[in-house]
Amino acid sequence: MEKYFHNKHAINGQNIKMKKYTYLLLTLILFVSVTKAQDVPFDKKLFKEQKDAFKEAKANLDQGNSLFEVIPSSYIDINNREFDTRRGYYREALSPLFKANKFNSNNSQLNYRIGRCYLMSSVFKEEAIPHLEKALKLNNNVASDIHYHLGIAYHLSMEFDKAIKEFTIHKASLSGKENASELENTSKKIEECKMAKKMIAKPIRVFIDNFGQPVNTKYPEYGAIISADESIMMFTSRTPSTTGGEIDPLLNEYYEDIYVAKKVDGKWTTPENMGTPVNSDRHDATTAVAPDAQRMIIYREGDLYECKLNGQRWSKPKSLNNNINTKYHESSASYSSDGKTLYFVSNKPEGFGHHDIYVTQWNEKKDDWGEAKNLGPVINTKYKEEAVLIHPDGKTLYFSSQGHKTMGGYDIFKSTMNDDGTWNEPENIGYPINTVDDDVFFVINASGRRGYYSSFKADGHGEKDIYMITFLGPDKPLQLSSEDNLLASIAKPLSEKVIEKQVDASSKRITILKGVVRDMKTLTPVGASLELIDIEENETLATFESNEKTGKYLVSLPSGKNYGLIVRKDGYLFHSENFNIPKTAAYQEVEKNIDLKRIEVGSVIVLKNIFYDYNKASLRDASKNELDRLAKVLNENPTVKIELSAHTDSRGGNKYNMDLSQRRAQSCVDYLIKNNISADRLVSKGYGETQLIRTDADIAKLKFEDEKEAAHQENRRTEFKIISK
Repeated sequence: MEKYFHNKHAINGQNIKMKKYTYLLLTLILFVSVTKAQDVPFDKKLFKEQKDAFKEAKANLDQGNSLFEVIPSSYIDINNREFDTRRGYYREALSPLFKANKFNSNNSQLNYRIGRCYLMSSVFKEEAIPHLEKALKLNNNVASDIHYHLGIAYHLSMEFDKAIKEFTIHKASLSGKENASELENTSKKIEECKMAKKMIAKPIRVFIDNFGQPVNTKYPEYGAIISADESIMMFTSRTPSTTGGEIDPLLNEYYEDIYVAKKVDGKWTTPENMGTPVNSDRHDATTAVAPDAQRMIIYREGDLYECKLNGQRWSKPKSLNNNINTKYHESSASYSSDGKTLYFVSNKPEGFGHHDIYVTQWNEKKDDWGEAKNLGPVINTKYKEEAVLIHPDGKTLYFSSQGHKTMGGYDIFKSTMNDDGTWNEPENIGYPINTVDDDVFFVINASGRRGYYSSFKADGHGEKDIYMITFLGPDKPLQLSSEDNLLASIAKPLSEKVIEKQVDASSKRITILKGVVRDMKTLTPVGASLELIDIEENETLATFESNEKTGKYLVSLPSGKNYGLIVRKDGYLFHSENFNIPKTAAYQEVEKNIDLKRIEVGSVIVLKNIFYDYNKASLRDASKNELDRLAKVLNENPTVKIELSAHTDSRGGNKYNMDLSQRRAQSCVDYLIKNNISADRLVSKGYGETQLIRTDADIAKLKFEDEKEAAHQENRRTEFKIISK
């Protein structure tokens, strides 16, 4: 018995040890299983001891999945992205899905969907990576497009080699004609990553600064458009104060409204909602503004509408004609500086791609826009072109494109027009302006030194912000004076942060002429018509009006022409100015107030667009337009008599100058007589150098020869004076 009990004890001891080892082995297996993170389904059988928590997590999961699975519609918003119909719902789905993930973080499908939602967010896209990585680790077959979306996440986080690897895996999984489009898209993504690596290696020299308050808020601000002198900015925002106060059910975001801010004494005012009739209770978004900010084009319900500023109130938006608006989608536009050309974007089926850029010219006879023409395959691709902008120089076109050589999403490109009207191959304007995400709504000021665009950045105030770009120009090469300097810098390297000074970028060759039209006696603003003329070609370039309440006007003058500016108003004598701007003239702003004189005895007007052959009295052809305008005034006022006078500068003999001026004045009188103006209404008078505007003493004080010559030019003039009514 004793032996028996001893043996039994031994056997029981072995059993206990076996059970202990078995328990340790099971624990180890369980530990390894947990460490390997197996895909755990949301099955209540697995969470019997956490019934209440499971119930809450499952409810969150169902809510998140319901939002995630919202069926996209064919709606296209101002950003021109069909899939954006789900963007707001993806963001809303994040919260309940994330709560469900806290309860069960090892569900592959849940992590996949959270990653997808983060990719559709504005500023947290990089958060998609750990969730997509985990989804793939839990289940290699979690979704057929898992490698594609992980590639997108790496791409957006600028981990390009990882992105290329994931895109390549996804590409290898595609076959057959039914996947041709997806195969092409994935190949394009690989090329975008390669392009991004090249562009980031050679960044352009710019400062990019958040425009800040009061323009940017915690809500989305985008689509900035500016007047040529940057005194007015209009932009689009989605805020609770939107007109009507409603949310777009397709986007799950507030409807867009247009706001305006003004620069006063160098500071921007608090933006104001432009209100009705510009804004409606649906989407209203900025598209284009004329250089003088007296007209603008807005986007509404898939079409383009124009508003005009009458005094201080904007007109009701009017739909552009059928040459522009169609049953398809017209999303953006841009005026040329003379107002005679309009560039716009449409997805009409006859285009080269999804959305193309078109151009139309103003038809003077029909007083409307003419037939639209596609800009062609140099500009347009089989992908989307968007957010077109023609610079005030009339030759530089900016636009966003998903085609051409992009580094991801929409990139901003520019192309210049040749003398024959053709366009050069578009050039990517570079990193860091362009990024791996969408870069759109770019505008640039007349000088070409400062631009604005919309972007998602970590330092932003809200979902989208408006940023200001300062172009610094090419980098200056580093110059070392001696080997000693180089050795000294190695021995004692600099530790201070160097604040780089702004340098002049290559500016546009354009002149911004602006000012106020006023009554000469009262100095009150006058709403007048202005005509811009090419003197040499004897051609009207543009007609526009000064604001009837403020009298303000603005016009862009590209370098390389001799311009005449004619200002008219009923009851006043016309006023003329001359601006001869050589091709080499750099960007400048000229402020010129124009004071109109009423038609009354004693009024004197300088005819600034009268030109004679050198040292002769014969009129040049460029003078005839000016004299024709004077003839029109005389015909409209048949009782008025005038004296036409000519003046010279102080150079040359007194007798010679007096004789030359008299002959020149008579040339003007003779021209008017030939154009049916009665001779008894005209008197010619030559004053020579007896009535100088700038004296020799004044001119002698000037330092530069071009200033002295300009002063002499002021003295050489032709005038007319009303001597009776």
